[in-house]
Amino acid sequence: MSMTDPVADMLTRIRNASKAKHEKVDIPSSTLKAEVARILKEEGYIKNVKMVADAKQGIIRVFLKYSSANEGVITGIDRVSTPGRRMYVGLVTYSLKVGVTGQLIKAFWRTRCRE
Repeated sequence: MSMTDPVADMLTRIRNASKAKHEKVDIPSSTLKAEVARILKEEGYIKNVKMVADAKQGIIRVFLKYSSANEGVITGIDRVSTPGRRMYVGLVTYSLKVGVTGQLIKAFWRTRCRE
């Protein structure tokens, strides 16, 4: 079965595991998903990320973070731009829309990045 939106699948797995109060969630690995997980860890939304080797493509094991009241640190995840609905807005415009209610995560493929 081919997956049309692997990042949305990753975010859905994290959101569902957080709501179910799981300690960890396993996600099929890719370079893009590993970078998104790394950024989530750096920003303090998840406890840890571990790469696990298997016979296929590998697994990203995400350890979820909870507050002292056992509430999930991640309360909701939304993806603005999807394969069926591309949203192209400038960084300044998007940052103003998001404001203090969320974080902007930008993951670039190294081959497409221009400085």
